[in-house]
Amino acid sequence: MEIETKNIKQPNLKDRFKTEEYMINMGPQHPATHGVLRLILTIDGEIIKKVEPDLGYIHRSIEKMCERDSYQQIVHLTDRMDYLSSHINNEAVSLAVEKALQLEIPDRVKVIRTIIAELTRIASHTLWWGVFGMDIGALTTYFYGFRDREMINDIFEETCGARLTMNYNKPGGLMFDIHPNFVNRVKDFVAHFKTKLPEYDRLLTGNIIFQKRTKGIGFLTKEDAISFGTTGPVSRGSGVASDIRKIHPYSAYERVDFKQPLYHEGDNLARYKVRIDEMWESLSIIEQLIDNIPEGDYQVPTKAVIKLPKGEYYQRVETARGELGVYINSEGNKNPYRVKFRSPGFSNLSVLNHISVGSKIGDLVAIMATLDLVIPDIDR
Repeated sequence: MEIETKNIKQPNLKDRFKTEEYMINMGPQHPATHGVLRLILTIDGEIIKKVEPDLGYIHRSIEKMCERDSYQQIVHLTDRMDYLSSHINNEAVSLAVEKALQLEIPDRVKVIRTIIAELTRIASHTLWWGVFGMDIGALTTYFYGFRDREMINDIFEETCGARLTMNYNKPGGLMFDIHPNFVNRVKDFVAHFKTKLPEYDRLLTGNIIFQKRTKGIGFLTKEDAISFGTTGPVSRGSGVASDIRKIHPYSAYERVDFKQPLYHEGDNLARYKVRIDEMWESLSIIEQLIDNIPEGDYQVPTKAVIKLPKGEYYQRVETARGELGVYINSEGNKNPYRVKFRSPGFSNLSVLNHISVGSKIGDLVAIMATLDLVIPDIDR
């Protein structure tokens, strides 16, 4: 007996393999999120359709707390934001207060602040490099990065007694002068790290697997980098010259010669290369200053209770992640009327969906790593 099949509808091959969009959570507790960040992913199979960051898991109302604190106390709050750039964050508030008071800061303070800031930048980038490698399966980088970062942390600990949240900068200068061993230990680190940075390239940069995971992934155009307000290595990887140390020099950056690394590819690899190059430039800045620290005072005496003149004040600095802006609105009291921080992490996070759509989940992990997100800097 024959079965008539001409009227039976045959399944379409595309329908047979058709997938359905669904949503999953990456975080808030997830090893790929680098902190307490929740990402709501809309995916079709492995392909990302949408990334929606859900913030606020560690929001501490730092800006509101600043309204009740004195200007000296505000400095201590800032290193709880981007804790990997705590020296630079402290310096930003100190500079804003000094600008408002029209304090003339000694050259010795300016040079020491700059050296400390560049050591902070290297320490942050080495940790980023180590964790980035680990994110994509290269566990060895984690140990190499931490090995070199520990040398800087030891210098910081001997200088100011802390390894992460420093509180070394203050309005008027420094808490106390540098340790007698400071210059020699910094020179030893520079000599050591000059031999180790090439190892970073041999171990990771030229690795074919690493190249496949970064080249052409997470593309961000120059126009979009500007439109989203990205700064730091994220914007410079897309060809945007955004380095505040060049645009609005502060401390001792006017007296040193250094390059602003720029790449125009706009992908993960470009953002990676910017940070590698920045470590070389930081070493150069330190070398130019370490033997030329001026003699003199390490602070200018200020009143126990600082009152800024009535008005609005703004200061920008270049942290390891980009531009940090400090806005102070003063009514002439010992506490500011309003304080606002323009953090680099918040603006850089805003491009995550834009550069991740169409990629795979594994690519998202690498993309997030090249944004170098520090979540307390975003939540505040």
